[in-house]
This record gives sequence, C-alpha cells and structure tokens, in this order.
Amino acid sequence: MNYYQRIKDIREDHELTQEDVAKYLGIKQTQYSRYELGKNTMGIQKYIALAKYYNVSIDYLSGVTDTPKTLDGTPYTVNKKVR
Repeated sequence: MNYYQRIKDIREDHELTQEDVAKYLGIKQTQYSRYELGKNTMGIQKYIALAKYYNVSIDYLSGVTDTPKTLDGTPYTVNKKVR
C-alpha cells in the first residue's frame, strides 16, 4: 500500500476530516490534502506526530508493513477518540 493511501485510510478509520489532522499538525488543509494525494511527501517530524496522534507504528503508517502495531508494540485497534 502507498504511504499516502495509508494516512488517508487511518484518518477515515478515526472519522476525522483533513482539517482535523491538518490543525493537529499545524498546517493548512490543502497541504495535508496534497500528502494524502501523494503530490507532496511528508517529513519525518510529521510522521512522528501522526504516529503519536494515532498511537500506531511509523512502519505501519508509512506502508512498510501491513501489520498494525501500537507504539508500545501491541496489536493496534482503531480508537475513534483521538480528537
């Protein structure tokens, strides 16, 4: 899976808007949209921030693995109360 599809899927799994995530990252919604479309690449600091926000490993978030794990290594489940 492409990394940009993964960040879109995980956002949608948490029932968040692009605006919600962009606000958390301190960027504009249009910039975040370009990340999800694969038009711009996201820097490592943004990946770290998203990993913490969703409590999921960067390996999963970036598409390196399809096995989701939390930051402490336990199996990942969607917690829709990230806001």
